[in-house]
Amino acid sequence: MKRVVFNQKGGVGKSTITCNLAAIAAAQGLRTLVVDLDPQGNSTHYLLGEGADAQAGAAEFFEQALTIRLENGPAAAFTQPTPFENLALMASSPALEALMSKLEARHKIYKLREALAELAGEFERIYIDTPPALNFYTLSALIAADRCLIPFDCDTFSRHALYALLDGVAEIRADHNPALQVEGIVVNQFQPRASLPARLVDALAAEGLPILPTYLSASVKIRESHERARPMIHLDARHKLTREFEALHARLEA
Repeated sequence: MKRVVFNQKGGVGKSTITCNLAAIAAAQGLRTLVVDLDPQGNSTHYLLGEGADAQAGAAEFFEQALTIRLENGPAAAFTQPTPFENLALMASSPALEALMSKLEARHKIYKLREALAELAGEFERIYIDTPPALNFYTLSALIAADRCLIPFDCDTFSRHALYALLDGVAEIRADHNPALQVEGIVVNQFQPRASLPARLVDALAAEGLPILPTYLSASVKIRESHERARPMIHLDARHKLTREFEALHARLEA
């Protein structure tokens, strides 16, 4: 199963959701890969730590796609283990930004799909973190994935952007990837005592949008999780937010 976590709005929790769901899958014994396609590298930093040196990753994979060789290296050569059992990473780097125009000009939009099809024999779950834009890397991820998760941070601007985002995913499904399904909208940074988040979520559900019923609470604990480069299940297995991530993961796997 290949899942892409996508929203064109920044700061909605794409990397947090990607890494925590992947960490839970790995902790449950599933061979899991995170693919970080955002040049900012938040998922890479989350899983390796700020001081860790990433090995050959996504940028090197796409750079190889631009060269003409009789035989390219295997996709697995661009992944590396993380400190967490069963969890591997295809790391991001700032070099992705400079490569994008070259990849677009050479029409390499299907290369990621080919690589992940190859890696599906080694990994039972693949989670793809994307930039906050509908660009080459996001399109590559949506073309490569089976399922799409959309984080929603209970903000009025996020609600307006959601409709265009869903239309964009539908267009990609029609043109490039008929198997792609929107698995659901993940309500993130939810504050149950505030009236606006509840009203927004209820309005979206009333419109028939696929709101997943497990909400992720707003918590300062997630900042510690980021700073210590430890997904919640490894930082505090009993925390409320950890249980919410586990419940969300269980629902997706059901």
